[in-house]
Amino acid sequence: MNAPVNLPGRFDSLPRFASALKAIESLKPAEPLYLVHPDKFSAAARQFLDGFPGDVLYAVKANPHPIALTNLWNAGIRHFDSASLGEIEAVKTLFPEAICHFMAPVRLPGQAKAAFEQHGVTDFVVDSDAELDKLLAEVGNPKKIRVFVRLVAQLGGALLEMSSKYGCRPEEAAKLMKRVQAAGAAPCLTFHVGSQCLSPFSYAQAIEIAQRAITLSGVNIAALDIGGGFPAAYSGQEPPPYHWYFDMIKEALTTLGRTDLNVMCEPGRALCAPGISLVTQVVMRRGDRLYLNDGIYGSFDEQRFISFDEDYPPSGITLDAKGKAKPLTGEKRPFRAYGPTCDSADVLPRPVMLPNGIANGDFVLFDAMGAYTVSSRSPFNGYYPDSWAIIG
Repeated sequence: MNAPVNLPGRFDSLPRFASALKAIESLKPAEPLYLVHPDKFSAAARQFLDGFPGDVLYAVKANPHPIALTNLWNAGIRHFDSASLGEIEAVKTLFPEAICHFMAPVRLPGQAKAAFEQHGVTDFVVDSDAELDKLLAEVGNPKKIRVFVRLVAQLGGALLEMSSKYGCRPEEAAKLMKRVQAAGAAPCLTFHVGSQCLSPFSYAQAIEIAQRAITLSGVNIAALDIGGGFPAAYSGQEPPPYHWYFDMIKEALTTLGRTDLNVMCEPGRALCAPGISLVTQVVMRRGDRLYLNDGIYGSFDEQRFISFDEDYPPSGITLDAKGKAKPLTGEKRPFRAYGPTCDSADVLPRPVMLPNGIANGDFVLFDAMGAYTVSSRSPFNGYYPDSWAIIG
């Protein structure tokens, strides 16, 4: 592995602490604080690099922050699933030798051309004749690209489906694959079983759908991208171990009869969720309500769309009379957690379970907050969480 690279700009000299408690004790953060765990980024990457039977692409949309990208690069990730020209530019600015794949089925006009000519991107996705026409016209030299036809894989087992917007049926895919081959490009297939997929069997089912498309087309594909969806282990929800997914995928791939087939995956959440925790502060307690300094328009946007658990089991932390940080103890009860904006919709959709003694000025620590938090935050109402520290 190459020597680790440093974090860019103002992130190259972040304060470092032995634990979250030490960070809270020292910084006493009045604003939301992201805690970065390099060892957790490394462990997450290693599971995929060692266990998945092919190339591992990090799905940049899950967390495009330079801190996440740099930690994953240092952990050995070299391929990046990019969904826009902006994501490609962000990755290439940090790591010019990175391999970017433009895996969005619908692209803005001119973006495929810029990605191909300026950044050397050669992998693209389509799910319609119109998008294939546009891609071939922009690239100009189809023999230098691989075109992944995206299949519908609406199979259940995931907390957020990813097939209602993109994808086509095997019959449509077969026609597109024939067109790709006739144009001189390398035909490939891809699918996405859904975000936070808790069923390893869904990948085997999707590979069976891919086999049907291959049979209908009579085309030998150059690569199969099985997409993302690999789950993160959130508090209160333990998904199946990753080796169950990898073993199921390996077994299903044997049915294709192609030991030489280039196989790819696109984990996003699974690679970045464990690597960042979030410290929030109780600005005010009013009965069973907690008013926090972060909310739906900041780090909790995704919670409006996915029900990970019946409640959030974060940790309450307080500072004692000597300023020492210590966990809050005592019987827990549900609280409604509100964010700092003036919007009444700025409230977490489910209760947070915290010790009954939590009070103004105490802190609430949420683990596994690396995915779809930093990437979804907004400056609405003048609030924008952007303070950082490193743990370890």
